[in-house]
Amino acid sequence: MDERYQQLYAAEERVSNLSRYFARLAILISCLGLLGLATFSAERRRKEISIRKVIGQPAWHVATMLSGEFTSLVIIAILIGLPVAYYISHNWLLNFAYRIPLQLWFFMTAGLIAVLIAVMTVGIRALQAAYKNPIDGLREE
Repeated sequence: MDERYQQLYAAEERVSNLSRYFARLAILISCLGLLGLATFSAERRRKEISIRKVIGQPAWHVATMLSGEFTSLVIIAILIGLPVAYYISHNWLLNFAYRIPLQLWFFMTAGLIAVLIAVMTVGIRALQAAYKNPIDGLREE
């Protein structure tokens, strides 16, 4: 009886393991994409950042300005993805005899983790851009 029961959920365990690996890979690829996009944005706005620093704007404010753009996009993506994730999870759980009730905090925690990962990824590049010498950015042309 135990073997039959185990066979029923063996496929689910394989899907769980594959999902875990692919989720890690997706997070890594998205972080690299965010880092590249933040680098491109910082380079494109190099002169603006330099002028802001010369005027006297603190580096943390410049970093917040650069990070805020990407954070708002990530939040919009989360707001679009949460209902889809809830729908897919709910339909997947209908296949089981014993299931847990889906609660909002599951999805809010995942969204918060996604925002934190995005802020850390973009924040690193934003701080690097904010602490660069403003003279170098104004001198090039």
